[in-house]
Amino acid sequence: MVYELLKENAKYSRAHPTQAEAIMWQLLKEKQLGISFRRQHIIGEYIVDFVCLECKLVVEIDGGYHATLQQQENDMLRTQWLNNYGFNVIRFTNEEVINTTETVIKRIKENINGRT
Repeated sequence: MVYELLKENAKYSRAHPTQAEAIMWQLLKEKQLGISFRRQHIIGEYIVDFVCLECKLVVEIDGGYHATLQQQENDMLRTQWLNNYGFNVIRFTNEEVINTTETVIKRIKENINGRT
């Protein structure tokens, strides 16, 4: 039951990305960084923005609501859970993806190289 709800939410999110998510997907899709990424992928009870399963790297794009204390606590628990399952999580704000794309890609590449 929970999985079906997650599946519907992931499908909706793929069809309606934020501006930053759309930019990021254009940079990650079709193995442009040499490895395969999936978007809005279910891991456990979470939907991650982008993941490379091969190197267990999760890339999260955080909108403004991630600045709230409650969401920061939720993000910390989510990251801990993913870390416990072997995933490395890196986070970027919408603004970083939109305004400093080259820096974002450089950091992703550094994390890929450290895990492959």
